[in-house]
Amino acid sequence: MASEEVAQLAESLAKTQVEEGELSFKGRGMKLDNAQAAEELVKEIEQFPGLQALRLEGNTVGVEAAQAIAKALEKKSELQRCYWSDMFTGRLRSEIPPALTSLGSALMLAGARLTELDLSDNAFGPDGVRGIDSLLRSAACFSLRDLRLNNCGMGIGGGKILAAALTECHRLSSAQGTPLRLKVFIAGRNRLENDGATALAHAFKLIGSLEEVHMPQNGINHPGVTALAIALQHNPQLRVLNLNDNTFTKRGAIAMATALKELRSVQVINFGDCLVRSEGALAIAEALREGLPILKELNLSFGEITEEAALEVAQAVEHKDQLEKLDLNGNCIGEDGCKALKEVMDSMKMGDLLGSLSDDEGEPEDDEDEEEGEDEEEEDEEDEEEQKPKKIHNKVDKNRKNKVHLSTLTLGSVTACCCFVPCDIANLTSVSVLWHQSSCLPFSLCVSLSLSVCLYASVSLIFLPPPILIAVCVLQRPCCGRQGVLRVACRLVLRSRVFVSIACLCVVLLTAVLCGASSSHRRAVFMRVCLHVHASACAETFADKN
Repeated sequence: MASEEVAQLAESLAKTQVEEGELSFKGRGMKLDNAQAAEELVKEIEQFPGLQALRLEGNTVGVEAAQAIAKALEKKSELQRCYWSDMFTGRLRSEIPPALTSLGSALMLAGARLTELDLSDNAFGPDGVRGIDSLLRSAACFSLRDLRLNNCGMGIGGGKILAAALTECHRLSSAQGTPLRLKVFIAGRNRLENDGATALAHAFKLIGSLEEVHMPQNGINHPGVTALAIALQHNPQLRVLNLNDNTFTKRGAIAMATALKELRSVQVINFGDCLVRSEGALAIAEALREGLPILKELNLSFGEITEEAALEVAQAVEHKDQLEKLDLNGNCIGEDGCKALKEVMDSMKMGDLLGSLSDDEGEPEDDEDEEEGEDEEEEDEEDEEEQKPKKIHNKVDKNRKNKVHLSTLTLGSVTACCCFVPCDIANLTSVSVLWHQSSCLPFSLCVSLSLSVCLYASVSLIFLPPPILIAVCVLQRPCCGRQGVLRVACRLVLRSRVFVSIACLCVVLLTAVLCGASSSHRRAVFMRVCLHVHASACAETFADKN
């Protein structure tokens, strides 16, 4: 029993082993709300000779306590490594930026030259990045080699601030003849998305010294992946690339495969759960044949890869002498495909390197293949829309306009025809064009329908009771707006001679009330009735809105 306890104690000591020059408060669970609570910690920092590394993980530090710690760090010029992850648990987000600012200012004042900075698992958001912005731009980070900001909730804004700081750090350090040589960058689970990833890609391209990049679970789609792929080609010493749980799709995977052909030092690739799909996997297989000579691990799990593409990937790793693991689990290979895959790996005497296939999704159905193709087409269409210049200055969003329900547009067209009785050629043409655009019916059929409705309306309109007129007018609002509704109501009244009386004015008044018109607007409507606004106003309303 005693021997087991000794073994556990030895293992525990091994895990918490302190390096030379390192002062560790890791995992003590201290709640440091103010300077008094941090007094003992501050004293230890002040009395520690040759402080090179400070561990504060697993504690919670308030603003006043951070200021007290910062005061002690102002004289620690030899400090190089700051392990400050998970040290704001339970703190308000507003407390974190000033605390980080105090600590960063102390490092700059001390003249420290950092090589490692770990602020992971501090959910400080974009404001937290602002708290370290000055530090990252300063001479204290010119020597930075390892930057860890995993699970910090930076978001797009934080990603852009971080990218700008790294870019400025590289510029300033280069001006002094010692350019920033960042080697390890970790920023998973930060919701960077495309814009944040693209901003960081510009910084990566300038830095050019990255050896490890870990950016999993950031909501990055193919535009951001493509930007990263281009940037990583300028980092020839890259060894580890982890983009797990982002969304490559075919285009992102192909862009990344192109980059991998140029990177000869890559040892670990993690594109698991990245939806690389079959075409992307084929592109990666080609990259495997042409490059990646010292690859050790390749993860393409859960990527909707089918049997044919999976077999191509397997065959492409045949001459990878240093390969240790190939993960193709969770794809759409199918039972027969899994057997074939194992046979291929066994034939190359690499069967033990193939990971489990227990979560394979089975062969895709034909309709799933069609859906995949449709997804790609929709993706292309979205890209085209994004590339079109955005029109401003109060112009109507055509995409939003096109989303008006077909049924409402059709009702609007019918009502418009009623408004044109007796109609002329111009009005009839306008209605026919509108109906053709809204329903996608042949133009000739639309003209016939318009004529039929007009002929019907010319006979029956005068028999329509006011409630039906009101309902028809109100239904028009989604198509032509409040003012257009009132003009339509006017046209209905003016064309229905039997209602040119107090009753017709009631129809217009009730329509105006139901459409939410103000008293001044209602008076304007009555003026329009009195002045017999020309019937073409209704046609203009529909033309303007469509």
